[in-house]
Amino acid sequence: MLAQGVDKELDTPYVPTPQAVVERMLELAQVKPGDTVVDLGSGDGRIMITAAQKYGARGFGVELDPRLVRSSNDEARRVGVADRVKFLQQDLFKTDFHEADVLTLYLLPDVNMALRPRILAELKPGTRVVSHDYDMGVWRPEAQETLPAPDKAVGARKESTVYLWIVPAKVEGAWEIEIRIGRKARRISLALEQQYQRVSGTARLPEGGSLPISEGRLRGDELRLTLPRGVVARDPVDLVGRVAGDSLSGTVRRADREIATWSALRRP
Repeated sequence: MLAQGVDKELDTPYVPTPQAVVERMLELAQVKPGDTVVDLGSGDGRIMITAAQKYGARGFGVELDPRLVRSSNDEARRVGVADRVKFLQQDLFKTDFHEADVLTLYLLPDVNMALRPRILAELKPGTRVVSHDYDMGVWRPEAQETLPAPDKAVGARKESTVYLWIVPAKVEGAWEIEIRIGRKARRISLALEQQYQRVSGTARLPEGGSLPISEGRLRGDELRLTLPRGVVARDPVDLVGRVAGDSLSGTVRRADREIATWSALRRP
């Protein structure tokens, strides 16, 4: 459903997502059996019902219009997925969606922007967020596709754009890293800065001096950083690992070959 701004009126125009777009949104999000899907502004319920029927997911949709909520629940019962899917008459800004593995949206840009801080703060790293037609401003998508939508009810151009984001872990701050090559250990300090999934910062060397880090990237809880030459080896190396709260661990790679292991703790 397309919600009109943050208007709470029940006569907010309802615009269905074409079925082909629904299916591409769920494909792009890689919905799988057992996933919890939450659809904000669920309209006639087709996103949630398709997620349950085709992918074996479960979850709920949120909609202000009680008529659409009733008809969506009726349709879920009719097609046999009411044990996995329900629809709630509820304000999406008051909805608890923190358990979602996938969050789907067809909302106007100002609503996306108003939700963005909560999405980043409340959803776990790795949660997939898929939006029909509208982006998240400076939070760049992981994927973006435009596809034909001949039965689209609005707009002169009969096509739709689908966006995918993956909620990143939080790594900004100071870290102490230990890199182990055989029995030898090297310790360095990292000061990381983060803008959504992009990571940069500085590596401080134990013998003095510091070197810049750029082009770091998060994909959910997976972090990849390139350390410049001189930090660990004569050539640049990649740190590839996973974030678990205030700890990090993974492998050191050079030209995609594993040469060491590493672990890190966040400094207070």
